[in-house]
Amino acid sequence: MTDLSLRIDGAEAVVTAAGIDIARYAFDGGGAVSEGPKPFLHPLRTLDGAPLTAYRPWDHRWHKGLQLTWTHVSGQNFWGGPTFRRESGYVQLDNVGRMRHDAFSDVVDAGPAVSFAEQLTWITRAGESWIAENRTHRFHGADPERGLWILDFATTLRNIAGHDLELGSPTTQGRPNAGYTGYVIRMPRAWTGGRVLAGGLPDDAGADAIMGAEAPWVAFSGEHDEVDGGGTVIAYAGTSTGAPAIRWFVRSDPTPILAPSPSFAEHIVLAPGEELSLTHRHVFDGRIRTADETRMLAAELAP
Repeated sequence: MTDLSLRIDGAEAVVTAAGIDIARYAFDGGGAVSEGPKPFLHPLRTLDGAPLTAYRPWDHRWHKGLQLTWTHVSGQNFWGGPTFRRESGYVQLDNVGRMRHDAFSDVVDAGPAVSFAEQLTWITRAGESWIAENRTHRFHGADPERGLWILDFATTLRNIAGHDLELGSPTTQGRPNAGYTGYVIRMPRAWTGGRVLAGGLPDDAGADAIMGAEAPWVAFSGEHDEVDGGGTVIAYAGTSTGAPAIRWFVRSDPTPILAPSPSFAEHIVLAPGEELSLTHRHVFDGRIRTADETRMLAAELAP
């Protein structure tokens, strides 16, 4: 294992391992209103510096690395881009909210693990504060010999809107297999068509069979542009205090994207003052292993 360091300055937090900046967390929430300004992690890199995330791809400008999103919150869109309506399909509306960074606390900036807690407010397009969030990022497990490192993410969302909030996705609003919401990672375009494996499903199941399924983890592997070799992202379903089971949103083609969705096809309703808590783990591996090796690694590193 190797020690990590964390520096926070300006509008970003950067995690470094052995001279490589493996994670950048942009927390200022800038960007176009239509893109749903919010904090995001980009770039994420392997321990040898290869890219693991994409930023503002031409097909979806609001896809920014790894970020917490929610596509439907009582008619507001905290993801970005157009909103799906049952009667009209996708339309661009004046309903795209933002997540405002308020403060950091409990910062650990050096050692085998570095971490920070963060307080945020979710604000609607009309300027109303609807959700108070407390989230934590913990970076650890950096192992140069094996070429991998680990990110643990935890968050609690509290309804401060003064009325019930309905949390859902395009699928809860009528579009099949579009349950993207929650902790979403957009991977490099070079990974388009990459291999997707899931715990409990056959090696050849593929992304289409995994879409909407329940599985303890999903592993997405792809080849890099510019540098030799490839990498793998193992994402764990984690936990949710909401009633619906966490289901997977995953596509390999035409966009390499992956998310454990807490409200894939069922709404979560939060009464005023009620909370929703989520935990997730991602393992970032600097190689493409065999399917059997990937399954063994996923079992070994499960939270």
